[in-house]
Parts: sequence; C-alpha cells; structure tokens
Amino acid sequence: MEKKGGRSERELKKLAKKAINITQEGKRRLIFSKMGLITVPRFLIKMRDLNELDLSRNQIQKLPEAIGTFTSLTKLDLHSNKLESLPESIGSLVGLTHLNLANNCLTTAGLPSSLGFLCNLTSLNLGLNQIDALPSTLEQLAFLQELALFDNCFTEVPEFVPTLQNLIKLNLERNPYAEAEYERIRQEKLDQAEELYLVHENNLCKGCIKKCKAEEEGMLRNEDKAEKIPEKPAVLEEKRNRFEGLMTPNSVAAVTQDVWRIREKE
Repeated sequence: MEKKGGRSERELKKLAKKAINITQEGKRRLIFSKMGLITVPRFLIKMRDLNELDLSRNQIQKLPEAIGTFTSLTKLDLHSNKLESLPESIGSLVGLTHLNLANNCLTTAGLPSSLGFLCNLTSLNLGLNQIDALPSTLEQLAFLQELALFDNCFTEVPEFVPTLQNLIKLNLERNPYAEAEYERIRQEKLDQAEELYLVHENNLCKGCIKKCKAEEEGMLRNEDKAEKIPEKPAVLEEKRNRFEGLMTPNSVAAVTQDVWRIREKE
C-alpha cells in the first residue's frame, strides 16, 4: 500500500471522512492541511461533491488532470505546497470563487490560459511564487475583487489589471515593480520636503526656534553678500512689525496665518 507522509491510503481515507464537516451555509468542507501529502490521494479524486477543499501546507508537487472534475468546488486552498505548474483542467472549476495558490513554485509558464475560464472567481492569491507575467485571459475575470501578486518577479503591473472593474484590492508588494514605484514616491517626497512654509514661532519647540533663527541669520548674511545696496532700515523695520514672531522653517503653517493676512491688508 502506497504511503503518503507516513500514512497509508486507507488511513488517509479514514481521516478524510472524519475531517469532512458541513458549514453554516450547508457546504461540504474538507480540511486536509499539514498531512505530509506529496500527491493528491486517489480516493480524494472521487469525492466530487465537496464544496470547499483545503490541501494547504503539504508537499504536493503536481495536481492531477482529474482536479477539473471537482465542479462543485467554490473554494480551493493549495497554498504552501511545491506546485510548479497547474493543469489545463483547472479551468473547468467554473464554480470557484476563491483560489489560493500562494507560497508555491509557480512560474509564468506554469499558469495555463484556462485560468481565465474561472468566471465566478472573486479572490485569487498568487503571492510568494516566481511569476513575472499573467495570462492575458485573466482579463475575463469580471467578478474578481482581490488579486494578490506579492513576492513575485513582476517588473510592471499586468496591462489588463486596470480593466478589472470589480477589483478593489491589489497586492504587488515586494516585486521589482513595487520597489521601483516606492523609490519614485520616496524621491517625490524628498523633493517636496525642500519647500518652505510659514509658521508662527509659538508652534515650535525651543530647539526648532534656535535652528530656524540660525538658518534665518545665515540667509540674511548671504543676502548681504549678494546685494551691494542693502535694504533701507525703515523697510526692514516695517516688515518686522507686520510679521512679528514669524519664522520660515520646513513645517506646516498655523491657523493664525489668517490673522497675519488681515494685518497685511490693513
């Protein structure tokens, strides 16, 4: 008798029968996770009335073509296995709403175009694989709401993704694309940080006031060197009186700016 993770086919069959439970929605669910499976047991292929099947956290390297006969499935969880490819027959699971293939060894070549036939799919998890592109047929997944592509090899967002009208959650973290996008956003924030804003010194701590005054004095010294004719004392005095206590550090302006604007108009 063939062994699966130290257990015989007969032992696994008994365990499977005991593990089947009925959800509150009346669906038949089998959780066969962490069983040390290398292949999908033969007896399991005959359990075609299952609605939810969890084969996660095993060591399954290949799915049989017969997986396509599980037409009653709405949820299929295969995360944390050793799958390198998917059979074309997986496209026959048109009742699927949730498909989890995260943390496998899938590549772009291992994704069949038939994935696009899963017309009722709302959640697809392909994270933690070795994928750099998706089959263009996935643009047919009109009901897809969540698409996880994190920890892969994408250098750009798949072209069809913006056309998925019901997509509300896209995870592209830790991809070459995501890193490049992060760097662009970071640089934009650095560039914006160079802008100056008005703020009243009452809103600053002592350390910030000291630093700002030092910067202000430095700016004034630079202006004196650049201009041969200094500004008239009367004009300088007028500006100091009009904007008493006003500083120009990199910070957010206080609400009291409205008061200063009124004074300026007066």
